[in-house]
Amino acid sequence: MELSKRLSAVAGLVTEGASVADIGTDHGYIPIYLARKCKEGKWIAMDINSGPLERAKEHIREYGLEEKIETRLSDGLSALKPGEVHTMIAAGMGGGLVIHIMEKDPSVTAKIREFILQPQSEISKVRFYLEESGYRIVCEDMVEEDGKYYPMMKAVHGKEEKPYEEEELLYGRELLKRKHPVLKKYLFRERQIREGILGELKKVENERARIREKELEHELKIIERALQRYEK
Repeated sequence: MELSKRLSAVAGLVTEGASVADIGTDHGYIPIYLARKCKEGKWIAMDINSGPLERAKEHIREYGLEEKIETRLSDGLSALKPGEVHTMIAAGMGGGLVIHIMEKDPSVTAKIREFILQPQSEISKVRFYLEESGYRIVCEDMVEEDGKYYPMMKAVHGKEEKPYEEEELLYGRELLKRKHPVLKKYLFRERQIREGILGELKKVENERARIREKELEHELKIIERALQRYEK
């Protein structure tokens, strides 16, 4: 099975041989990929909706993996027992939903060792939640696919060594530390977009435009601070 760049990068964050629960599995591609890659292991494909779960079951049957991958209808982690898996994956959903899943079943998350998260939105809120809730991000990756940018992370239980800077919450401490090339491209794009909007706003004479100008100027300062990390 050939995964998309996004899903391949998500799968690449999973510790080899780890037992995995894929939350919101949709087509079941990640569990199938991992089960084909490793001879031994435990994989659970979970989804809140029966339609996607049936599609996952069909794909699992196509690859003859019914004995290796279990499917469960589940609202987040609700159908998972404490200590049942080493790793949880939550990819391709909004940041608010990722946080909700992490919060909803504390007895389960307490026993999970690694959390592979790929929020589609509000990623700074996810990073802030992790920092405030006793999690530590140990690895991050970012890919560009079809003109879209997808950051992702691996988190474990534990405290961060120091509080996050604003640019780290927005763009990723580990990505900045590694001077990740995809993030750099993304930062250049974001700067160009904001500079274009700012130029148009300066032609508008109203209070709302002035407020947005200040917001954009602040956002540009954060982007510049992030880009300065690449020069060090």
